[in-house]
Amino acid sequence: MSPDINSSVLDQALSDLVDSESAAGASLLIYQSGEEIYFNAVGASDREADRPWQRDTLVSLYSMTKPVTAVTLMTLYEEGLFDLDAPLSYYLPEYSDVKVFAGLDADGASILEVPRNPIKVIDIFRHTACFGYGWESTPVATMMVEANVLDPSKPLSQFSEELADVPLYCHPGEQWKYGVSADVQARLAEVVTARPYEELIHERVLDPLNMSETRYFVPANEKARVAAGYARNEANELTRQPDQAVYGLWPAKPVQINGGHGLIGTADDYMRFAQMLQNEGTLDGVQILKPETLALMSRDHLPDDLTAKDFLPFKGQIGYGLGMAVRVDPPKDETEPFGVTGEFFWDGAASTLFWVDPENDLTVVFLTQVMPFDGAAHAKIRKAVYQSLGMLTD
Repeated sequence: MSPDINSSVLDQALSDLVDSESAAGASLLIYQSGEEIYFNAVGASDREADRPWQRDTLVSLYSMTKPVTAVTLMTLYEEGLFDLDAPLSYYLPEYSDVKVFAGLDADGASILEVPRNPIKVIDIFRHTACFGYGWESTPVATMMVEANVLDPSKPLSQFSEELADVPLYCHPGEQWKYGVSADVQARLAEVVTARPYEELIHERVLDPLNMSETRYFVPANEKARVAAGYARNEANELTRQPDQAVYGLWPAKPVQINGGHGLIGTADDYMRFAQMLQNEGTLDGVQILKPETLALMSRDHLPDDLTAKDFLPFKGQIGYGLGMAVRVDPPKDETEPFGVTGEFFWDGAASTLFWVDPENDLTVVFLTQVMPFDGAAHAKIRKAVYQSLGMLTD
């Protein structure tokens, strides 16, 4: 531990999460200036099996897969295999005839419009393609659920064809709409290379960074290392999710290797990825991306006149780069999660989180497995990290 960090502040924050039933277990890993300055794991990775959360616990990363996918794609961008400003349909023809949902007519039938703008490749990086997920009580969300495009038995080729038949939530480029864009990135990678996406993500990112614990499937002999999933019920109590609801515990490998979710890994592995980002694309002498490419990814790419941003404002003064959120201003008040301008980050549905703070040469990986997503826990961890370093007072 670094003598310049007050580890007791962090220990208490983690313990509070478990004691308050905000998490069954969790871990926090912090690096500064390329050196580990803190690690702790608390609680259980599986309460029912009485297994403690350990440093090598395998965690289903959910949307923390997305930044890894974006980096994989940008290695292909550096080779000139696609143009960010090109229409997506140039590479994936199924998107040449997409329609935008514009409401329901008197008979309850969908009213569809021709998009005012084509979907550009950059739109699938910055979530302005208007694909969405099936989370909401809206007609398009219902259509997403009925299409079941993320069925793990469907290859990415089928996913993409079926997605193109679902109306868009909005006109491309006009709203930030969180959704399956990173899965479309994965399909784009397959098409421009004529290779399976799983091979590409390993070849381009995971293997060069020695992220040997990160994968899309955990064999039976390692399942005991996978953290169980927990969900909060109406009484605010944690209940263990069925194994089939936690993809790290699936008994068979999925056919659909997703860009937006699906990776399973450890805190140390993800820290190697975060350290590469902090080091402008290089780690241990291995260059994944050029510094100028990383700079391109980690700046805000949302148009100035874009005001509809889904849930993004709840994360603070945030824009969005190419595969990651970017903090464009400090918090306006104490109700916002703390962060430093220039920081870039993302999180996952089971309340996982990482961030890179270039100003303070700081990288943080926080892992847990709790649904629904717990933004309050992230705010507490963020505050504790900067308090422990003397950068933030009570």
